[in-house]
Amino acid sequence: MFCAFSGPPRILRLYGRGRVVVAGDDRWEQLAARFPARRGARAVVVVEVERIADSCGYAVPLYDYAGQRDLLGQWTARKDDAALAAYRAQRNRRSIDDLPALPMAAGYRQAGSG
Repeated sequence: MFCAFSGPPRILRLYGRGRVVVAGDDRWEQLAARFPARRGARAVVVVEVERIADSCGYAVPLYDYAGQRDLLGQWTARKDDAALAAYRAQRNRRSIDDLPALPMAAGYRQAGSG
């Protein structure tokens, strides 16, 4: 779901099936190349859209864009690849609603590393 936080009030919903491609998967390099390189990148979500719907966004509040945050870049710059892998193994195995989180592909290599 996407919401317009400025301009005319609109909500866009995309319906379909998604799959996760993680660093180390066969399609990772091809898909990740479509985005700016980020050392903290872990996955690309590919969605096969089956239906698109839009509606009014009369209840969506107005927001002002203030800029991008650079906290992920700062955080990953202080860690080597082993520290990032250890953090994810300890903290990212399950989602906040206790579902299995992203799988780490065999041969996982941190995006942006050698």
